[in-house]
Amino acid sequence: MSMIAAFMVPHPPLIVPDVGRGGENEITETTKAYEAVARRIAELKPQTVIISSPHSVMYADYFHISPGSGAKGSFADFRAPGVRFDEEYDTGLVEKICEIADVQGFPAGTAGEKKKELDHGTMVPLYFIRKYYSDFKLVRVGLSGLPLPEHYHFGQIINEAAEALGRRVVFVASGDLSHKLQKYGPYGFAKEGPEYDARIMKDCSEAAFDRLFDYREDFLDRAAECGHRSFVIMAGALDGKSVEAKYYSHQDVTGVGYGICGFEVTGPDENRHFLREWLKKQHSMLEAKRAAEDTYVRLARLTVERYVTDRDTPTPQEVLKTLKNGAQPLAKTDADFDTMLKSRAGAFVSIHEHGRLRGCIGTFLPTRDNLAEEIIENAISAATRDPRFDAITPDELPFLEISVDVLGEPEDIDSEKELNPKRYGVIVTKGGRRGLLLPDLEGVDTVEQQISIARQKAGIAPGEKISLKRFEVVRHT
Repeated sequence: MSMIAAFMVPHPPLIVPDVGRGGENEITETTKAYEAVARRIAELKPQTVIISSPHSVMYADYFHISPGSGAKGSFADFRAPGVRFDEEYDTGLVEKICEIADVQGFPAGTAGEKKKELDHGTMVPLYFIRKYYSDFKLVRVGLSGLPLPEHYHFGQIINEAAEALGRRVVFVASGDLSHKLQKYGPYGFAKEGPEYDARIMKDCSEAAFDRLFDYREDFLDRAAECGHRSFVIMAGALDGKSVEAKYYSHQDVTGVGYGICGFEVTGPDENRHFLREWLKKQHSMLEAKRAAEDTYVRLARLTVERYVTDRDTPTPQEVLKTLKNGAQPLAKTDADFDTMLKSRAGAFVSIHEHGRLRGCIGTFLPTRDNLAEEIIENAISAATRDPRFDAITPDELPFLEISVDVLGEPEDIDSEKELNPKRYGVIVTKGGRRGLLLPDLEGVDTVEQQISIARQKAGIAPGEKISLKRFEVVRHT
């Protein structure tokens, strides 16, 4: 045996009566559904319950698995210290997950535990499960800041480990839905909130796990969800398996979405290897996009590919020769290169992978002898020197989307009224601190947002007086 079932569940502490003190009566529908899930888990009699929690240890580029023989926890932080847990970990399964991840070079393991105590994202599910069933060991895993396909892959590794050991496992994906469902809720209202809840409940009630990759990061951010990555790990743990899906409940009365669905494995299904099929589609789509790239982007792409593969920096002339001899030479290649070699300008190279930013480095004023060299240098920096990310590796090259922004001369402005986030980029300055934001960025719709983000990048507080510059760009894709 391996994965026999999985459940997506929320984790509102108020659902525990000692915490809610009457507040739990607001979400009785969720409570009833949780009780039904817990009873079903007891009937399935798993040897191990794996819980993925957004409130466990989380890193930007690493999946943390709780180490040691076990952990304790209580709801003391929620004024209910009497509700306690003392859980034994399945150390054998943890070791096997780590072993497989290490062999695959996948960023997951038990390093870097900051807090041993159980988190409420883990304890709320345990509160219900323990009412009906106790003959199991626990594995607790966290999420990461890595793209959604990496979360699915992590689930695949978890399932591979369970199969290798013959464990009978139930996976519990802990996570609330949107936090922006009602004006009176803790985070207010955003239209993306109910959109996310309706969409995720439909997709999960239909076990349409292939659709989970199609949620853009900016949409997830605006919806203020907390469980999506947890659900994607769960989907990965069910990769290649036929499941019977069950919709239990959905509530939004507190302004936060609480959704419960179950998935019981009925056998293997070769048509449900969703990551494999999604990557094929991504590759085909990106190949079509590549064919339409202009000379500026091809210069950046060939630079990135050559540097990441061979650690060699090409000259503009070498790239020009490669482009002219390529399978799809561009009619304007000579003219574009002539322009780049004769002009100087600041330029930004932005790299995305699977819809997420993977690197972005640029110069707002020229620093090289010509624009071609500016793009080459910034392409290498975006791929390998952006301090926010690890350097791009050769296996990522087929999945990169690259754009090049060529900046016009910045001009001083006296007022925010002279800005337009779709047309102008902005530079905010305070003393030696400077923050720049490009124009026409997805999710940046107002001047206020644009300046706020630029301030954050520069480390300039909201109340500090700033000077402003604006600039236009020519965006190449």
